[in-house]
Amino acid sequence: MNNTMEIRRANERFHTQNFWLNSFHNFSFGNHYDPGNIQHGLLLVSNDDRVRPGTGFRTHPHQDMEIVTWVLSGELEHKDSLGNGGIIYPGLAQRMSAGTGILHSEMNATNEEVHFVQMWVLPDTERITPGYQQMDINSELDKGGLIPIASGKGHDAAISIRQKGAVLWGGRLKPGETVTVPDGKFVHIFIASGGVLLENAGPLNEGDSIRMVAGGPQTLKANNTSGSEVLIWQTD
Repeated sequence: MNNTMEIRRANERFHTQNFWLNSFHNFSFGNHYDPGNIQHGLLLVSNDDRVRPGTGFRTHPHQDMEIVTWVLSGELEHKDSLGNGGIIYPGLAQRMSAGTGILHSEMNATNEEVHFVQMWVLPDTERITPGYQQMDINSELDKGGLIPIASGKGHDAAISIRQKGAVLWGGRLKPGETVTVPDGKFVHIFIASGGVLLENAGPLNEGDSIRMVAGGPQTLKANNTSGSEVLIWQTD
């Protein structure tokens, strides 16, 4: 496997916008299709969504997918056909295993815009019983560094995923804070807010991403003024 590092800038992403949704897609999604940009490792979807107040994604189906939702600002109301319901807010990790089939809705019931990232990874076993899990990890994030948000590799993570080849790391990095990006066959780094300086890649800003293949551990430093919130997938 050849070592590669590819920078994808925020303004290069696919874009969907209508009266209620402003969404940027890191990979092919919906009507946007590029055969050369379908996935990175096991990560198929990484959507950067902003939803206006009083609107959202009404009830719709999913199947055979591990779906992780991470709110950056505002609140998102979740309801599903398993009877789960609640408010997803910043620092609350949420996973939905679609398995044999599940219906859900994601609505903004507040008076302010909600901004969140939704990510999909392939499960290692199809046709499993659908499931749901959530956990508040604000206290862990406040300690600094990278925290395992979702893992199928046995980490003591906030939520488990039905994919033993994938881990999602997250960090709210203080200005100037430095971390080491985990090594993996495939690593996807998304700059959710602020900016960073990544070894061998230079400065990255909000909405930018990096795709690494067998890139080895890399040093990442948060911007000295803004700090940064980062989401990093490490997959087989």
